[in-house]
Amino acid sequence: MGKMEYLFVLAACVLVTLPLELAGARVYRRPRRLARALLPVATVFLVWDAVAIAGGVWGYAPGLVTGIRAPFAVPLEEILFFIVIPICGVLTYEIVQITLGAFQRRSREAVRR
Repeated sequence: MGKMEYLFVLAACVLVTLPLELAGARVYRRPRRLARALLPVATVFLVWDAVAIAGGVWGYAPGLVTGIRAPFAVPLEEILFFIVIPICGVLTYEIVQITLGAFQRRSREAVRR
């Protein structure tokens, strides 16, 4: 796989969590809310990456990334990581909240009976 492996893993993360959206998580259906959650954190970590790359603190193995780079030498895969992984986390969080809410409602209804 080599250069595409990182992208395949990110795509797999999206595919694995996509059913959560279909099950009612409503993350993709609220893009402004999602952007407000993702952009501040992604910005901080992308700046952090850019500074670390520029300072020679870390880098990315050329054989394991596509070679497509954003400004400040940040690889495409790293940018996608800071978008995909938080989206997967938010999807998981939302579906857990929905599931817990359903269990709590059922529990209250059972107590009332």
